This record gives sequence, C-alpha cells and structure tokens, in this order.
Amino acid sequence: MTQVNPVTIWIIIIGLAIGSYLLRFTFIGLVGDRPMPPWLLRHLRYTAVAIIPALIAPLVAWPSATDGEPDLPRMAAAAVALTIGIVTKNVLAAIFTGAATLYGLLYLVG
Repeated sequence: MTQVNPVTIWIIIIGLAIGSYLLRFTFIGLVGDRPMPPWLLRHLRYTAVAIIPALIAPLVAWPSATDGEPDLPRMAAAAVALTIGIVTKNVLAAIFTGAATLYGLLYLVG
C-alpha cells in the first residue's frame, strides 16, 4: 500500500467538511424559513423508504463475503424479506425474517 501525503488527506477532509456544511446550509439557512412546495414534500416522503434498499442491494448482489459472487443464502434472504414486507407491511418483520433466513441458510449450506 502506498503512503498518502498528510496534506492531501487534510485537503480532502476540509473539502468534504465545507461541502457538507454548504449542502446543509442550503436547506436550513436559505430555505428553512419558507414553506416547501407540496410536490417536494410528496417526494421527500419516499426518502426513508429508499435508504434501506440502497444500503442492502449491493450487499445482496455483490457480497464481499463471497468475493462479489451472488449466492443462494443472500438471494433467498432478500426474497423472503421482500415477500414478508409486501405481505405484512411490517419493516421489522421483514428485517428479522430476512436475517433469520440468511443465517439459517448460511448454517445449512455452509
């Protein structure tokens, strides 16, 4: 592994901090005292729903545990979690049944 220059690291950290501050300031400082339009509020309702699939999909499709190769336990756990989520409309039930399926199949398949 190559040694990274500390100045480069600090420039990246400071740049990310400034970018993060400006992104937050845009919504809190500039738009925070005005009501948001209804179309934007309607779209923001789906942000939380999109976060979990965005975090989980790469772990199912390209799991690092198998060097990026899809396998049966992860695909089955995703299918079970999706099915339970659709049927019961319960996020916790979907998460727990998906996790139980994953660990059960990993134990059985190896």
